Amino acid sequence: MIKPEQIGKIVQIASALEVSGYPKPGNVHRTRDFDDMVFEDFIISGIVIGDIFTELAERTIENKENLSEIALGKTILDAVSETNNWVENNTNLGIVMMTSVLAAAAALSEDLTSLRLNVEKVMNATTVQDALDLYDAINLASAGGMGSQGEYDVNDDSAKQELIANRQTMFKVLKISAGWDDLACEMTTGMPIVFTVGYPTYADLRRTHSMNYASVLTFLTILSKFPDTLICRKYGKEMGQKVSDRVSEVLKHKDDDNFHDVLVELDDNLFENHLNPGTSADLTAASIMVYYLVKEFEKNNY
Repeated sequence: MIKPEQIGKIVQIASALEVSGYPKPGNVHRTRDFDDMVFEDFIISGIVIGDIFTELAERTIENKENLSEIALGKTILDAVSETNNWVENNTNLGIVMMTSVLAAAAALSEDLTSLRLNVEKVMNATTVQDALDLYDAINLASAGGMGSQGEYDVNDDSAKQELIANRQTMFKVLKISAGWDDLACEMTTGMPIVFTVGYPTYADLRRTHSMNYASVLTFLTILSKFPDTLICRKYGKEMGQKVSDRVSEVLKHKDDDNFHDVLVELDDNLFENHLNPGTSADLTAASIMVYYLVKEFEKNNY
């Protein structure tokens, strides 16, 4: 088993490595700031949530026979609240949502296979209170789109009462959003993008390339295969597919001497057109986290 404090550190590492990747087209990275958020905001955000995830791992071990008691939703809310104490913008809600599930699952696991199985166990054990806490976290982060396209709209003041009345757990609420949000889909289907695309891509690249190259190429690979649902919600599915198609073309040049210049050009284009593949970034962070969890499993099983 991985120690809880190690799980907390891995969340911090994954958060830092994801945002540090450059040039990571369309997102904040170490050479690209946005007007309302800068690179350092993301670094700070990744650091300040570490203890919260350590505590989640500890609670998970204590309540491994009753996972409904681990307070997954409260972890997400606490992490967003703590982030807000240090930075002014929603920098990490998606990462927090994904890594919270992975952190709890990791506390129960001994290898990659059990990790994925435990992701599903953790999510299936979520409660109505977890859903209420998730809604508070979304509203605190001012992040729309998780439930605003159908039932239980996060922007509706009566939504929380409806969750209680209809006994909607966090799993059930995210299942409703899964059709238009890849993070919700990942969290309710065993994280197929992370486990079958993101993590294998990152792990393979780390064998022969730098951490930066592995992060960027993993991000691009995910984006090329799965239109970013943040872009799709803002600008429509056609635009989301258009961005993915362009990334696919860019990846054809990954072995060219001018690949860096091609990436910079794409980064500038997405930035100028306000096309921010935020979902792809969150999936990349989760993929990096799985890589480091597997490394810890291997150490412990050696």
